[in-house]
Amino acid sequence: MGFDKFLGNQPIVTVLRRMLGRGRVPHTLLFTGPRGIGRYTLAVMLAQAANCERFEDDFCGECAPCQAIGRLADPAPLIDQGLAERGENPDAATVERVPLILQTHPDVWALVPDPVRRKQPAARPVIRMGQLRAAQRAAYFKPVARRRVFILESAETMRRDYANIFLKILEEPPETATFVLLAPRPDDLLDTIRSRAVTFRFAPVGAGPIEEFLKRRGDLGAPERRLAAQLSGGSPGAALGIDLEESRRLRSEVVELIERAAEGGSWAELLAGSERLAKREDERFENILEMFYSVLTDLLEHGFALQGRTPRNPDLQGRLEKLGRRVGPAQVRQMMESLDRLAAGLRRNLNRQLNLDAAVCSWALGGAAPRSHPRRASGR
Repeated sequence: MGFDKFLGNQPIVTVLRRMLGRGRVPHTLLFTGPRGIGRYTLAVMLAQAANCERFEDDFCGECAPCQAIGRLADPAPLIDQGLAERGENPDAATVERVPLILQTHPDVWALVPDPVRRKQPAARPVIRMGQLRAAQRAAYFKPVARRRVFILESAETMRRDYANIFLKILEEPPETATFVLLAPRPDDLLDTIRSRAVTFRFAPVGAGPIEEFLKRRGDLGAPERRLAAQLSGGSPGAALGIDLEESRRLRSEVVELIERAAEGGSWAELLAGSERLAKREDERFENILEMFYSVLTDLLEHGFALQGRTPRNPDLQGRLEKLGRRVGPAQVRQMMESLDRLAAGLRRNLNRQLNLDAAVCSWALGGAAPRSHPRRASGR
């Protein structure tokens, strides 16, 4: 047991081990990269190594601190427990007064976006002021073991005024505490926070290692493992949790919407398709955006006839090659640019359905004009 069990991104592991071995762990670390890539897993491993009773630059997984901290690796039951203890329908004051803190060892806390309720969670869970205040106070306590570690999952969900307040502890950090911020992209956080953090960018893991990982962890057959690894985008977590049948159906909807836009489909068809995707409750909208990017990247590579390429959607290649003969690289680039604007709008909390509607309609207008313009779209 130890860092050798971590899949991929070994250069990051090597640097962290050197920091631990020299006793020079930075006060603020920023782990960035796609979801499921292992950022949270490595943060928990770092907390174990920082407090292990046997090693200085690794962890045994057997001593009391390692075992206690290791329970954070599966946060779901801890979140359920915290929400149950706070009550099913807390008011705003209770949410801040009783912050959601995941703690299985006195020195290690995990702060996750607070869904407020279990049965009817908030539409967009965020890290709240009460959580940050509690961590700010606790950071100055003397550690029971060697180092206090605070893991902030989805740190980008902090409101900017909260982030400015949180910045105060990063400006004068206690010697025995480390904050590990997890976010998909560095620019999701304030410049003032990024400037005080040592940033580690997690790269996608190769399909081969992910296949081996799935072979050890699941009961998928070889073809299913290969497909899951290819669809994962280099994310072991995504590969482990993927529903291949549902993924194919959802990606087929994405391809169909692009096909209709390229063919100049009716406004009613385009808006109905974008509405279905935007209002799905069983899939994060960010994941749907990633599917659009994945399909468009395959189209772009097909348009340039790249040799030796590895398709991101191998099970849809026949359909994508046919679509690629109608949609050229310039049009694909315009589609991607509209998705970039959509993603930027989501970070400003703009309406996702309206923005997806606008993007899809711009694809149609960039090619053939839609065949009809229904009353509900025209306003008449």
